[in-house]
Amino acid sequence: MKTIVDTCVLSLSLRRRDQSLLNPDEQRMIGELREAVESAQAVILGPIRQEVLSGIRDKAQFFKMRELLDPFPDEEIVTGDYVEAARLFNVCRDRGVQCGPVDILICAVAIRKSFGILTNDQGLLRCVAVLRDEGILA
Repeated sequence: MKTIVDTCVLSLSLRRRDQSLLNPDEQRMIGELREAVESAQAVILGPIRQEVLSGIRDKAQFFKMRELLDPFPDEEIVTGDYVEAARLFNVCRDRGVQCGPVDILICAVAIRKSFGILTNDQGLLRCVAVLRDEGILA
């Protein structure tokens, strides 16, 4: 199954120098990312690419990071994904959970494409939990 790799996982993998300092959960996530990449099942969304690259001040580091992201295909986002993301946002809000715009868009694309989501972002995980409880997300 293809998996949308969230910004936090990419950042963890690409920016952190000493992988031995990762906690067990972070090491598991890096392992899952490695498996998804090796099996050509890892995808990202354009907004995730933008988030990873934003804030890198050093031009050389920016270009290096951009090259490291090149192998990750951007999954297409269609108009319906934005509409579905708004609906999902409302579902989560009704359950008392606030979702960021990129997080809920990730959920909408994952639902449409039957993709997994690889993240350790607590906000996104709360959205995923609500959508699973509602039977919307597998």
